[in-house]
Amino acid sequence: MITVKALMQPHRIVMMLLFAALVIWCAVSLRWDWIPKYAPLALQGLWTTIWLLVVTTVLGFLMAVPLGLAQAVGPWYLATPARVFCTIIRGTPLLLQIWLLYYGLGSLFPQFPWIRSSELWPYLRQAWPYAVLALTLSFAGYEGEVMRGAFSGVAKGQLEAAKSFGMPRFTMFRRIWLPQAVRNVLPTLGGETILQLKATPLVATITVVEIYAVSSRVRADTFVVYEPLLLLALVYMAIAGLIALAFRRFEEV
Repeated sequence: MITVKALMQPHRIVMMLLFAALVIWCAVSLRWDWIPKYAPLALQGLWTTIWLLVVTTVLGFLMAVPLGLAQAVGPWYLATPARVFCTIIRGTPLLLQIWLLYYGLGSLFPQFPWIRSSELWPYLRQAWPYAVLALTLSFAGYEGEVMRGAFSGVAKGQLEAAKSFGMPRFTMFRRIWLPQAVRNVLPTLGGETILQLKATPLVATITVVEIYAVSSRVRADTFVVYEPLLLLALVYMAIAGLIALAFRRFEEV
């Protein structure tokens, strides 16, 4: 925790003064008259970014747990597909995965009349399900490999002691193995969550209107370039800071 004495060190004071001067210069010299007009759209885009981040990280982590477990202790017929999936996801660009799902599945589904007549068709016609699927699979692929190492790193003596006491395998997994594995990967999980946040702008390429797409629209409509990008950078930095702070609190528990 940074104390007042630490903040009053000369180099920190200089940095704070420079930052304050930069903020004042940006507020006075740059053009911000477009904000009231685009504020509602920006709030909608911010909400889209946040729920995309939350939903895809939660679903991706739920997929990563069995992927990591299968690679760590699973039989070959489970470990091999899990390893192949993680290798493909980590070896191909996320933008390519998004396009393959949106332009691939998105153009394949209309060819089946039973899909077009189903209740899912109104959702499959939109872009956001493919964005959620692509981001979820991407997060699961990276975290699946991380969880593999986390499961392998749990001390075998604890698991053997639990077996000797007759603890059921699922109970041992739920009370001993999984909690320790998750605790070991919390720093990495926090970093991957921030990377997931910075990956969300890619869904703008398939017409999902999140906060980056809003800034692009502002630039296209008003020809104002730097101001939307600066504000966008501050938004991402604020969200990333909150994520880092939250995971730091989890690590201290």
